[in-house]
Amino acid sequence: MPLQGLRPPSHHSPFAASRAEAADGRLRRLPLTRPSRAAASLHGAFSPAPGGRFSPRSGNRRGVVLVLSLQNRRWDQVEADAGEGNGNGRPLKSADVATLGNLCVDIVLNVPTLPPAPREERKAYLERLSASPPDERFWEAGGNCNLAIAASRLGLNCIALGHVGDEMYGRFLQSVLQKEGIGMVGMNEDTKAAGQYSALYETLLCWVLVDPFQRHGFCSRADFTQDPAFSWMKELTKTVQLAIKQSKILFCNGYVFDELSPDLIVSALDCAISAGTTVFFDPGPRGRSLSTGTPEERRALELYLKLSDVLLLTSDEAESLTGVKSPVLAGQELIRKGTRTKWVVIKMGARGSILITKSSISCAPAFKVSVLDTVGCGDSFTAAIAFGYLQNMPKVNTLALANAVGAATATGCGAGRNVANLDKVLELLRLSNLNDDHQFWNDLLEGVLEMKEISILSRFFINGRNDHLSHVSVQKVMSELIHKFKKEECVFLKGSAQEHSWGNIDNHRNKLPEILDSGS
Repeated sequence: MPLQGLRPPSHHSPFAASRAEAADGRLRRLPLTRPSRAAASLHGAFSPAPGGRFSPRSGNRRGVVLVLSLQNRRWDQVEADAGEGNGNGRPLKSADVATLGNLCVDIVLNVPTLPPAPREERKAYLERLSASPPDERFWEAGGNCNLAIAASRLGLNCIALGHVGDEMYGRFLQSVLQKEGIGMVGMNEDTKAAGQYSALYETLLCWVLVDPFQRHGFCSRADFTQDPAFSWMKELTKTVQLAIKQSKILFCNGYVFDELSPDLIVSALDCAISAGTTVFFDPGPRGRSLSTGTPEERRALELYLKLSDVLLLTSDEAESLTGVKSPVLAGQELIRKGTRTKWVVIKMGARGSILITKSSISCAPAFKVSVLDTVGCGDSFTAAIAFGYLQNMPKVNTLALANAVGAATATGCGAGRNVANLDKVLELLRLSNLNDDHQFWNDLLEGVLEMKEISILSRFFINGRNDHLSHVSVQKVMSELIHKFKKEECVFLKGSAQEHSWGNIDNHRNKLPEILDSGS
């Protein structure tokens, strides 16, 4: 992600980057926002049962499958229409983006000391954490919720495919998604198994811990088992398959391997390809461990790298998976090895981002911003890439928008409901304050000018060409993006910018509970 100091968001793995930490070590949470009337008309929503309650499918106690409405159409009506297709034998695409698994609740707490390194001591630490649930004000939606919320605020219809338990954390996560206009399809309907192994069906929690020195540590029950957290899940239900088939994009990242078996993850890929659903894949930091993991993990990773339409990686991740240091050449290597790969998007921190296809390279420097918190920036960035892909926007415009959305999230405090709002994104676009570094881009593109059509966003050049290199005016791109959002009236939920003061959030910073005192 084109922001200084960015680390790819993560959960489950101890001492990895979290989705709820603040760059300055202080932890913040915005109050719950409500979708506007305009947003309600654009987003998917949950269909209320009689009496105004939201109803799970009958007989399903855990792994709840909520009845979803897209554009005022009930999910069961969509299911009934599945056979109609679109004239080419494929299902109608009722949703824009479906995220696969990776749903969790982040719990952000101040602690006297971080989790110890030894496995058994860390496990005992987690058990003490879990003994008494903290106040709900310290909970936040995590994992793929970040991407879904950011995409929904761009006006895309989103579905979260995953498992949450039938307990307070699961109900909290469902409530957040509902209020953000995001549909959810549960990935399990086996109520008999849920009754016998209830602990295995609980919502995944990521404990985000901050010590007095503002250092961070992370704990999850998934850290203490070799099997995926939901290893009991053997196959995709028909409802989940239908949701994949009726989505334009299926997004999967490396963290889903912490929850689902490689075979199940591959079956989602097969389902998407057979239905003509575009596959976005971000291996994240898990890509390295998957590449040296079990045969099943290596096979699944290889298939996703080969068969995904769009790959998203940091420059370090691209080098790790290809052995090629240059991000441009690494992206071209991934394109060469892929059989369906159309785009490879490389995130280069504060430098910016690049988008590589078989015939072109597009480059966009990052925006200069005061970074408060990098959590959720990569997810927000990906949401904007999905928006540009679906809208068939020029590639440089897509990168510029993604950089702006990610940067806007970085100026806030955390992910979940705190990801970017449109006002802040438009402000960054209007300022057009790019982190231009001509020497960096010249060095990066050295050796490829004769091979590819190259476009680079710049505030120092008017539109023009030099052999294969095209300089694109930032003023032109920003004007086009701003006009597009005004014309289409895409809606972000603006509660974080308009309904609540930063002072109120600062008050929360001083009220985080301290737990596990030194004597425990």
